[in-house]
Amino acid sequence: MIKIDQVSKAFGGIHAVENVSFEIAAGRITGLIGPNGAGKSTLFNLVAGLIRPDRGRITLQGEDITGRRPHELFHRGLVRTFQIPHEFSRMTVRENLMVVPAGQAGENLIQAWFRWGRVRREDRRILEKVDEVLDFLEIGHVADELAGNLSGGQKKLLDLGRTMMTPARAVLLDEPGAGVNRTLLGKVSGAIQRLNGERGYTFCLIEHDMDLISELCDPVHVMANGALIASGPMHDIRQNDHVREAYLGGGRLVDHRGGRGGERR
Repeated sequence: MIKIDQVSKAFGGIHAVENVSFEIAAGRITGLIGPNGAGKSTLFNLVAGLIRPDRGRITLQGEDITGRRPHELFHRGLVRTFQIPHEFSRMTVRENLMVVPAGQAGENLIQAWFRWGRVRREDRRILEKVDEVLDFLEIGHVADELAGNLSGGQKKLLDLGRTMMTPARAVLLDEPGAGVNRTLLGKVSGAIQRLNGERGYTFCLIEHDMDLISELCDPVHVMANGALIASGPMHDIRQNDHVREAYLGGGRLVDHRGGRGGERR
């Protein structure tokens, strides 16, 4: 789906991403992990068109998208979410979903004035889609709540819902587990798995919760100091000396509750 080929980006004298290459396979959930400052979010921003690489090439289903702007990539089916959700806080959950589809007739002043019948018909179709998304994500009970009042986990589900309102083929998820309680984290994880398994969405996600990465992702790519240092299934990543050194100076990877399987904080 996405091929990242020898991509580099420096800010002044700091090499945030240096000669990184890997592929995000269609129909898979790919993980991207690494300690803070490893360059993961910068790489996402490069793929999503928020910044341009200094060198290298990025393709989406064989098409060169290097340096393309986010709105162009949106129309090609590439969507990026953020660690801190960017909802319209003073709009309801339902309204947040309704505004997503591009090119709505009601956005055109002439059509809104003189072709209001078309606008109403389109709004009804969008509302039907919104209801389907709310039902799929099990957040219908907050449909009329202001998005700014949602919990962290509910905002992450809303982010997934907004993705479902697009013609997305590939989705870059930036820390979908951040700030989410364990109960809602299960819902977020389940929604990602269902979107992948039932609807064929391709995901690449950055995450610090190694349990979530283990549950969702294969393969997993590891970055440190701007470079790619390991790739493979999570079982192999846990045993990789370079990865342990990057995270812990040689310690073992453990989860945040003290058991095996995650990142020590």
